[in-house]
Amino acid sequence: MTTDGLTDGLATIRDELIELYKELHRTPELSLQETQSAGLLAQRLRDAGVDEVVEQVGGTGVVGVISNGDGPVVMLRADFDALPVLEKTGLPYASSARGVDRDGNDVPVMHACGHDMHAACLIGAATLLARSRESWHGTVLVVFQPAEELAVGARNMVADGLFERFPKPEIVLGQHVGPLPAGMIGYGTGPVMAAADSVNVTLYGRGSHGSRPEAAIDPVLMAAHVVTRLQSIVAREVPPAQPAVVTVGRLQAGTKDNIIPETAELGINIRTYSAESRDLVRAAVERIVRAESQASAAPREPAIDWFASAPILISDPEATRTTMAAITEHFGPHRIQPIPVVNASEDVGVFGDVLNAPTVFWFWGGLDPAIAVPAFQEGREDDLPSNHSPYFAPAIEPTLSTGVEALTVAARTWLNS
Repeated sequence: MTTDGLTDGLATIRDELIELYKELHRTPELSLQETQSAGLLAQRLRDAGVDEVVEQVGGTGVVGVISNGDGPVVMLRADFDALPVLEKTGLPYASSARGVDRDGNDVPVMHACGHDMHAACLIGAATLLARSRESWHGTVLVVFQPAEELAVGARNMVADGLFERFPKPEIVLGQHVGPLPAGMIGYGTGPVMAAADSVNVTLYGRGSHGSRPEAAIDPVLMAAHVVTRLQSIVAREVPPAQPAVVTVGRLQAGTKDNIIPETAELGINIRTYSAESRDLVRAAVERIVRAESQASAAPREPAIDWFASAPILISDPEATRTTMAAITEHFGPHRIQPIPVVNASEDVGVFGDVLNAPTVFWFWGGLDPAIAVPAFQEGREDDLPSNHSPYFAPAIEPTLSTGVEALTVAARTWLNS
């Protein structure tokens, strides 16, 4: 496989890609609401000469097909939803957008996870591939997936017939920008990101005046016991060699200090790296919630709603080695590094699981090297803004060029010459 000349065209489209990135960053949209962004990306695919462009796949998803004769079908995927975060970067193209979240709250909106960079890079790769058909054969399936932050977008697209309505891929390729020096690429093989499961719990008690606790069944105290007890799952039930995390990120109850409320609500998130640990932790969460409710003489069973789930992201070892060999040849070994397993989660693994096809997923840096490199050398990496921070915004270059080239080279690795 050779990529000679394949990325030469990047120089001719770099400025328009930068403007696209800035526009996406200025106008972010929450998960399941990405209509303006979807329309913009679909038009850019049409402008690039992509053969077929379809919108509203799985809600707000966009799919493009680049057909170029017989050969493998390779899927390139990027997400493009934003987060309810108030941007504090101070950039001239910073977001001032607001939106309404799923609970009806007015919230600030920011591309705090780099999905705007993901989308711009995929447009760049699709453009280069569409304009260089003389050097490859096969089919490229370009997928802009919505609602990654809710871990529902991939499943929505599959449920809407993604792999029945369009050519079925033989491999899924994706990438994520993160807190590495810009220009660097990090990768792992096997499990590279955790499974994530989120559950909302409602505990039921009996309300009363704060002066008459004996007349109440206090759901706040019940919730406090649940929060404490949940931490024993990882400490005493999960084998030490198997990483797991249980987080209570939300606890809401009551309206006034001298009123014992009737309910308390918990938002719980778990992270695991094996099917066995995942089943164990999920079951333990439910067991503890029900047991503490019963121990408190709750008047009714707790409500347990598992509402979001992302599978363990497996970067297929053999396919990853093949892909990274090509990427290393293109960039040079000094820009490639293995990285440890990432505790965050991604629902891109849904596609490969459904297809029973390999997924290859890597990370690339977005931080100014002049700031990031000394921080890593001095052990101050925790001081750097990372994904989901209100200060996270990739340095446009060399982040953009690196992301476009990595996707393009990866795709060409699996297409026929």
